[in-house]
Amino acid sequence: MEDNSGEETAVFATKPTKQHTGALGVFAGALAGASMLGVRVRRGASNVLGRNVATYDSTGAVEMQGSATALYAEGESTAEASTSSKGGFKLDIPLLLYFFFWYLGNYYYNITNKTALKAAGGALGFPMVISCLQLGVGSLYSLFLWAAPDARKFPAVTPKDIFKLLPVAFCSAGAHAGSVFALSAGAVSFGQIVKAAEPAFAAVIGTTLYGKKISKAKWLCLIPVIGGVCLASLKELDFAVSALVAASIANIFAAFKANENAEVMATPGLKDRLGSVGNQFAITTILSFLMTLPVVWLKGESFRAFFELAKTNPVVRFNLIASGLWFYGYNELATMTIKKTSAVTASVANTAKRVIVIVGVAIVMGESLNPLKMAGCAIGIGGVFLYSIIDNIVGKKATAS
Repeated sequence: MEDNSGEETAVFATKPTKQHTGALGVFAGALAGASMLGVRVRRGASNVLGRNVATYDSTGAVEMQGSATALYAEGESTAEASTSSKGGFKLDIPLLLYFFFWYLGNYYYNITNKTALKAAGGALGFPMVISCLQLGVGSLYSLFLWAAPDARKFPAVTPKDIFKLLPVAFCSAGAHAGSVFALSAGAVSFGQIVKAAEPAFAAVIGTTLYGKKISKAKWLCLIPVIGGVCLASLKELDFAVSALVAASIANIFAAFKANENAEVMATPGLKDRLGSVGNQFAITTILSFLMTLPVVWLKGESFRAFFELAKTNPVVRFNLIASGLWFYGYNELATMTIKKTSAVTASVANTAKRVIVIVGVAIVMGESLNPLKMAGCAIGIGGVFLYSIIDNIVGKKATAS
């Protein structure tokens, strides 16, 4: 596959010392500060009111894949109430900061991830090693949050609880590895477009294997989703069958992960023992990291060879660490944002995020943005957005009639 990334990518890859290190530091600091502030506020409110204000802290994390609408239900009612409690419009500065750092984190994750993959040899280099070590960086950060004072309470889980989380961790590892492989084999923008089609995979797997029911309206919304991906693929200059297959495998694992997670979290008392959604994400990340270690060996990649390369190549070294922190951090902030918004707002935000990442990363990385690809992107992501809200629209019309 021809590399047409251009000079702009080279500039980004060879100057990680000031601007990008500063952005990473601000992002990590903001995330840690939000974690501690959320715990302190909850504790203060609990002391004043004499009761436990919230079972879950503000640092929960769930990977954003496609239009994972199940994530939106938790914060829907509280978000609507908070914006209309005094009958007027209030500018929610913390929410705006959540949005900003969520988008920033996802944007820089895709850039640093692609940069590390290209500098390490692309699809023929060390994609599985990089995928594994990114989870390792996130695992170290989660351990830091447990060790730091007032950052996050350590979960009181049992070995049986850990065993129940293994299928979720396995699927999470597969989804992440598939995404990384897709980015190593093709353009970031193309991989993101294919990943946006996750609802199609989730619908088929949910109905056939988990007995879920999908409305006819949602099934119809999958037509533009699949059609948009096909349209974007027609004249993709960086098209690679392996990228399409890897992104599709990531979607399959993500669909299984969502269903397995729903079943696991229905276990009586598990939520209380975990203490927070953030703890669940941390445990899942650690387990995923441990599971991917033997996969690196099975694929035939070498940690020793990669570390030798990283010693002599600061681009690989910096972007590996940065992408691991960005990946873990933006998922934390994604859930913090979702908890403060309604379902529709979250759907709009996730749709806007994908558009910003696809266009922004394509410009920075010098990827093709031909009209047919942009049309397919718009149709596919528009279909994903419609899929996430169609039941609400149809339900309101049925109630009105």
